[in-house]
Amino acid sequence: MSPEKAQAYWKENIAMILKLLVVWFVVSFGCGIIFIEQLNSIEISGVKLGFWFAQQGAIYVFVILIFVYVKAMTSIDEKYGVHE
Repeated sequence: MSPEKAQAYWKENIAMILKLLVVWFVVSFGCGIIFIEQLNSIEISGVKLGFWFAQQGAIYVFVILIFVYVKAMTSIDEKYGVHE
């Protein structure tokens, strides 16, 4: 792989990771701490939404982000010809 292609690969890889980290931060810190008062005004099945995000939602989003990461990395690897 040429140095330019390797640099483009890592640039795209890091950009994707940063986007996923921002989503994780917004969901875990934003929904679980910052916006909890606004979210607690919404109840689903008797559970306040802010409490749910703090206890369960952030974990579910993290697991979903793992699958998104795998799919995105597979796509990036195939694009640059470094897939297994």
